[in-house]
Amino acid sequence: MSSVSLFGHQITSDTVIAEMTQCQGWEARYRAVIQLGKQLPVMSETEKNAQLTVAGCESKVWLSGALEEGVWHFSADSDARIVRGLIALVMAAYNGKSASAILAFDVDHYFEQLGLLSHLSPSRGNGLKAIVEQIRTMVSTE
Repeated sequence: MSSVSLFGHQITSDTVIAEMTQCQGWEARYRAVIQLGKQLPVMSETEKNAQLTVAGCESKVWLSGALEEGVWHFSADSDARIVRGLIALVMAAYNGKSASAILAFDVDHYFEQLGLLSHLSPSRGNGLKAIVEQIRTMVSTE
């Protein structure tokens, strides 16, 4: 699985927080999220099937995950630019971590630190939560 990079380096939740807090205002953060989404690896059309669709998202979102040597690797895509960026933020928090680390991660605090949820429409916010819940369900059933 490809890693996602933001501003030229591998992305983790800590680097996302550091980079996003340097953005001046919501518009700059929005542009950074869009740019991040452009760097998210694109899923092939054959991977974008109904079984990988995330329910509860306004846009189409596909998510797959695989457990390899004790850590989870996720692949996700969307038909909406901003959602691709939001997916990349989620991937930064969860990709390459163990199930216990994923389940212990305080995603609400992470999103609060990024200052994004208050600027998203309710349907986008609910979609973001649906992606997180699908990941949490996936790793808790393995």
